[in-house]
Amino acid sequence: MIDHFQNRQFILQAVFSLVAGLLIFKAFDLQILNDKYAVEAEATAMSKSTLYPSRGLMYDRKGKLLINNNPVYDVMVTYNQIDPAMDTIKFCDILGITKESFKERLNKNFRTDRRFSKFKPFVFLNKVSSETYALFQESLYEFPGFDVQIRNVRVYPHRNAAHVLGYIQEVNNEDLEKGKKIYVAGDYIGASGLERQYESDLRGKKGGQFVLKDNRGRDVGKFMDGKKDTLAISGSDLVASIDIELQGYAEELMKNKIGAIVAIEPNTGEILVLSSTPSYDPNLLTINRGRGEAYSKLAQDSLKPIFNRATMAKYPPGSIFKPVVALIALQEKVTTPSRYIYCPGFYTYNNDVRKCRNHPIATTVGRAIQYSCNSYFFQTFREIVELEGFYKPEPGLETFTKYLYQFGLGYSLGIDFPQEKEGNVPTVNYYNKLYPKNKGGWKSPTIMSLGIGQGEMQLTTVQMANLAAILANKGYFFTPHLAKGFKDGSQIDAKYLERNSVEIDASHFPPVINGMIDVVESGTARGSKIPGIIMAGKTGTVQNPQGEDHSTFIAFAPVENPKIAIAVYVENAGGGGRFAAPIASLLIEQYLNKEIASSRVWRETQMLEANLISKLP
Repeated sequence: MIDHFQNRQFILQAVFSLVAGLLIFKAFDLQILNDKYAVEAEATAMSKSTLYPSRGLMYDRKGKLLINNNPVYDVMVTYNQIDPAMDTIKFCDILGITKESFKERLNKNFRTDRRFSKFKPFVFLNKVSSETYALFQESLYEFPGFDVQIRNVRVYPHRNAAHVLGYIQEVNNEDLEKGKKIYVAGDYIGASGLERQYESDLRGKKGGQFVLKDNRGRDVGKFMDGKKDTLAISGSDLVASIDIELQGYAEELMKNKIGAIVAIEPNTGEILVLSSTPSYDPNLLTINRGRGEAYSKLAQDSLKPIFNRATMAKYPPGSIFKPVVALIALQEKVTTPSRYIYCPGFYTYNNDVRKCRNHPIATTVGRAIQYSCNSYFFQTFREIVELEGFYKPEPGLETFTKYLYQFGLGYSLGIDFPQEKEGNVPTVNYYNKLYPKNKGGWKSPTIMSLGIGQGEMQLTTVQMANLAAILANKGYFFTPHLAKGFKDGSQIDAKYLERNSVEIDASHFPPVINGMIDVVESGTARGSKIPGIIMAGKTGTVQNPQGEDHSTFIAFAPVENPKIAIAVYVENAGGGGRFAAPIASLLIEQYLNKEIASSRVWRETQMLEANLISKLP
């Protein structure tokens, strides 16, 4: 009996010892090992404020400020810290909102919309004026759960380059998903243009400030003497490659017209001008109360001012493509510089008759370029495709497209800019599907429109300007780009410093370039000569079944030491010599001479005052 009692007593002692041990371990875990509850306790006594960095500024190639920052004030709210008994009438009066608006701004879809949480601050009212901010700050202690956050929004000193610079907007759910550790609801992010392309450099790094609060939500001091605070790090200042004065001049010349202009510095690939018109004042889309209405008007405009025609519109190049055909033909020994091809003013194959211009005899490849002879390039292109015979066109077209890829056509060049389109280079596979062999297939006459830059061939204006740069460099280019570097000395991606070569012998370029010089001196662009500057160019008149033909022109100057290569595309403007060539020549003259010669002021006035939009159906 005694042994039984002793055993029972031993078991009870063991159980009590075990329980005591577990309690001691739990206390040790809570107080020493696990800081969860300490953190929660801290959270009830302190508040963390995000310190937003100043977004990196943007300058043009000459150091002129393109984008600046202005402070704005956002009222933030943490839902579960709100005092239900607070004076909502006074609150709404200070902020100038109604009770209905108060409720609407608080009641978010906390279950499904990950931008909002009852335990984390979110934007209650943004873009508050400095006057309202001052009044609200005085009474902030009366409104637990509310705070004010200072941020910067963009301001644009110039009314130009809207497509280049881009704009910022509030993050959406997709942005939050991609940048979980970077963005929270209410943050701003680059949405287009250079703002989007260089977002990671421009945004900077957030800081944080921890503040002790009393039981009424008032700040009473720094938490842990500020040991947990971190400073915000400003974003990097970007130096863009564009010349804002030349950009503005381009936009003026293209006023009341539809199209695009791209100008490149050939020996670097730096883009001097990237203009799409119609355009808009970039200040319309800065963060402000009227932004939504402004964007809606721009989006509904039938002329599509938001659409960037310089990088996204895919145009048939027309006759500006002929120098490329000539170079490929010379390299493949299909033609020679002195070859003569008869042109009676039209080109025929069986019953297919295609028009050409009335022009002097094209006795050489240079003369064919000078007078833009369609017959010459129909025949030359056909002979490239027929490298292995009329009935075996596939190898010839594959050779042709191989060179086009080297010229940067048929794919996105990879410029440092979002949403660049690839254009279109039709391939053997494309034509095999379009013209199946069981239905007769295709031969060189079927596709000879490619020889004059028509048919299925499509280029972006950036690609056209890059063609001009390749011609200026006699066979190579640097991938076009819109950033020169950063103010702190950081470099751009190394790929923009690499030379891309075309497999065409340098000896083949002079006859083609001489023909382009003659285009300006006495050919299809003779009305666009620049006093004292030798310019090489090529006009294009692009067929438009829906209305007036499109006017296009590529050029570079000075010929001996090219400083600028350019492409101008004006929709519904007629021949290339009517609008595209004069506009390009004025831009080149302004860039090189810093002024327009008095003998050409009449031409400048003509281009500035021309209104082609009013003539649209």
